[in-house]
Amino acid sequence: MKLVRALGLCLVLLAVAAGAQAHKSSDSYLQIESGDKGLTVRWDVALRDLDAAIDVDSNEDGKLTWGEVKAAWPRIEAYSMGRFTIAGCALRSTGQALERRNDGAYAVMFLASDCKLVQMPMIAYSLFREVDPTHRGIAKVQLAGQPLALSMLDPTHAAVLPSTKDGAAADSSAAGAAHADSVAPSGALGFLREGVRHILSGYDHVLFLLCLLLPSVLRRTPQGWQPVARLSEAVWPVVGIVSAFTVAHSITLGLAATKVVSLSPAFIELAIAVTIILAALDNVWPIFPVPRVVVTFFFGLIHGFGFAGVLAELNLPTAEFAWALLQFNVGLELGQLLIVIGVTGVLFLLRERPRYRMWVMGGGSAAAMLIGVLWLIERTANVSILPI
Repeated sequence: MKLVRALGLCLVLLAVAAGAQAHKSSDSYLQIESGDKGLTVRWDVALRDLDAAIDVDSNEDGKLTWGEVKAAWPRIEAYSMGRFTIAGCALRSTGQALERRNDGAYAVMFLASDCKLVQMPMIAYSLFREVDPTHRGIAKVQLAGQPLALSMLDPTHAAVLPSTKDGAAADSSAAGAAHADSVAPSGALGFLREGVRHILSGYDHVLFLLCLLLPSVLRRTPQGWQPVARLSEAVWPVVGIVSAFTVAHSITLGLAATKVVSLSPAFIELAIAVTIILAALDNVWPIFPVPRVVVTFFFGLIHGFGFAGVLAELNLPTAEFAWALLQFNVGLELGQLLIVIGVTGVLFLLRERPRYRMWVMGGGSAAAMLIGVLWLIERTANVSILPI
């Protein structure tokens, strides 16, 4: 009984603690090019993320004006450039701009250096590490005469700066990074790891999956939910649900990432909150006249748009985009598999407990509905209700 109650409490706490991270992941976008005339960098950082770090919204009215952004530019540059360096290259600011993207306004910093890169550089990157350790920098690096390279920059991971020609370690302080972690390019599987991180840190997607899994160890009868007798009776419905979700979100992930279909992130966030509410409600009060696998497929189409932001903003060439999309989707499925295996196993062990239907099924679904409603209010009214 204590285990059942603890699981129900964990579901509630997980949902409540997830409020601040249920929205679009925090990412910045870097375009690094090196040619005969030196190095140029275009760096796009979301104003909403900068405001969380340095209070760009000076009057705290919840709205960023051009005057507030203009006044904050020196602090934006000082904060950002103090957390990003390229080994051996002294970067200087050459311009600023604002750009309206699909998910909001971005500060655009243009940087330059006289250095010329002949190989992938070592990058020191620690942006937002103190306020959002899940943040990532996504760098597109183009060196003269070399293929395009992609790098996922994790501000929490350290690496060693490359050696100089005489074999000595490069001086990180000379690169302006004495206090920052040095982050190596993420290599061929960077987007696979990003896919895993994206779903595990996307608590609205996780909560939706939990709503689908809660009844997986039960079967609905005229007398109500009854525990299944064998694990296989739980596994096959889960396989069908997960497969439907995977196929559906893969379809819309590809369409959205290639910009064939483009929907506002604000609308998608609202729709994802609604899918959570309806899936949880169906657990305690049947509302769908079709099999749950059909509902899962339809809702999976909506969640696929929520996964697409990282790739849609990169504007990659076709070959590189296809490879990144494949990695990212495989990463999503690996992260999803971790959730499904762990949760289904625990639920199967608990299914015959006298209070499973009350504490886990009923309590978990009620908690999910509550969180879904609060997210819906937050995303509709642009207010903060859940604790950070």
